[in-house]
Amino acid sequence: MTGITQNNAKRMVLIAGRSHPELAQAVADNLGVELVPTRAYNFANGEIFVRFEESIRGCDVFVLQTHTAPVNEWIMEHLLMVDALKRASAKRITVVAPFYGYARQDKKHAGREPISARLMADLFATAGADRLMSVDLHTAQIQGFFDGPVDHLFALPILAAHVGRSVDRDKITVVSPDAGRVRVAERWTDILGAPLAIMHKRRDPDVPNEAKVLEVVGDVKDRICVVVDDMIDTGGTIVKASEALFENGASDVIVTATHGIFSSPAAQRLQDSGIREVVVTDTLPIPVENQFPNLTILPIAPLLARAIKEVFDEGSVASLFDHVGV
Repeated sequence: MTGITQNNAKRMVLIAGRSHPELAQAVADNLGVELVPTRAYNFANGEIFVRFEESIRGCDVFVLQTHTAPVNEWIMEHLLMVDALKRASAKRITVVAPFYGYARQDKKHAGREPISARLMADLFATAGADRLMSVDLHTAQIQGFFDGPVDHLFALPILAAHVGRSVDRDKITVVSPDAGRVRVAERWTDILGAPLAIMHKRRDPDVPNEAKVLEVVGDVKDRICVVVDDMIDTGGTIVKASEALFENGASDVIVTATHGIFSSPAAQRLQDSGIREVVVTDTLPIPVENQFPNLTILPIAPLLARAIKEVFDEGSVASLFDHVGV
């Protein structure tokens, strides 16, 4: 047949919601692509409207939205974007959620509770997502909640590189804030060549965001303690952990976390805590009012861009974390 030109070249498309425009633009800049123009607004009753301003038929689409406050609104917008992409005949839809909402509710702690992290995965699958990508899920088991590929990225190399450049490694003790983070903390010890300590704590199920630290297991006396966690919300648990470390003779405390949620009064608590430095990435937007002098924010966009490029090129996302060292 003559007069018809077929274009079978695969096209990458990056689309972003409204929750973290700075991160979306940084990812686009790292990829060397333009964000697809998108109309998105709220009706008077709070319902959300989205529409893409150019064709995405047959495209490999990555739709980025981090689930920051108001978390329910941005999750709903994310789902609507996925549904719109499916109905617009996108070839493949990858949900990029640097911070995955409801990840803390990954199992039932008591009867008559939801497993909200599983529900989230089901919602994205129903909306039309073919693949999920996120950074430092609260627990690794969440990967099994989605019936499709899940790219679980780790901010550890970024955070550990910063700490390794900032202090004398011979004086570092890596501290896991609870038993659930021990495996992650062990990876830190491998990278930094440092010993490990563990905080033994118990939460009050009737008081969310609070934990009572019972004891410190490991030698922290005269050591620079680097507490490694996945997120900081109100800061109550982290501040109590740092107090326990100082009481056990720690010379300094540095706190690292991938996700800086910083719900009130976290900023004031962390500023007044005696913690030397709080290091997070920008998976979540951190407004000026939630920033404080001893806060360091590291960019996550280069990691997201590299992972997106690997997926688009049918490469290996796992290779990004092979032979990690700082």
